[in-house]
Amino acid sequence: MSKARAEAAAGAPGLLLKYLQEQNRPYSAQDVFGNLQKEHGLGKAAVVKALEQLAQQGKIKEKMYGKQKIYFADQNQFEMVSDADLHSLDAKIVALTAKVQSLQQSCRHMEAELKELTSALTTPEMQKEIQELKKECAGYLERLKNIKAATNHVTPEEKEQVYRERQKYCKEWRKRKRMATELADAILEGYPKSKKQFFEEVGIETDEDYKVTLPDP
Repeated sequence: MSKARAEAAAGAPGLLLKYLQEQNRPYSAQDVFGNLQKEHGLGKAAVVKALEQLAQQGKIKEKMYGKQKIYFADQNQFEMVSDADLHSLDAKIVALTAKVQSLQQSCRHMEAELKELTSALTTPEMQKEIQELKKECAGYLERLKNIKAATNHVTPEEKEQVYRERQKYCKEWRKRKRMATELADAILEGYPKSKKQFFEEVGIETDEDYKVTLPDP
């Protein structure tokens, strides 16, 4: 055992007695160890030994609760508390509980506000983004200016005429392809060779040969 751990173990009875009297509530040895070991460096064995020693000396009380011992301050050392004092303490507890809840809610609001502020852009970042947006906007304005100044605009009437002509030619294309297909099928019924050989002999070229697809109507 190190010197520091030995000193802590030696002072454990006094420390634990003071702790139980101040808290004035029941604790198991594990509770006391968990609450004090980080601050005072007490080992579990030292805590158990000190609590048993205090109980044997009558300085604290112990009681079996299930399978474990519970330790608490001797209540005889405390003055009797009147009902009026108890009611006053209860009222104080209620007031303090309400205050704690109010503070917790305030903390949550401030944490949310802090998170929002932390995720927001800083002033230099905002200034940089504004400059970039202004530059981008100027580019769009220049493009719009060039478009408006162009003389090769297509009027709605011209656009509609192009669409009508496209529809007309596609309709004629579809009609002629159907006629050619029906004619070829009729010939092939009495033709002794394959369709491919017939096309090669006659010199027929198909859309598929040039990977051309008929547009949708």
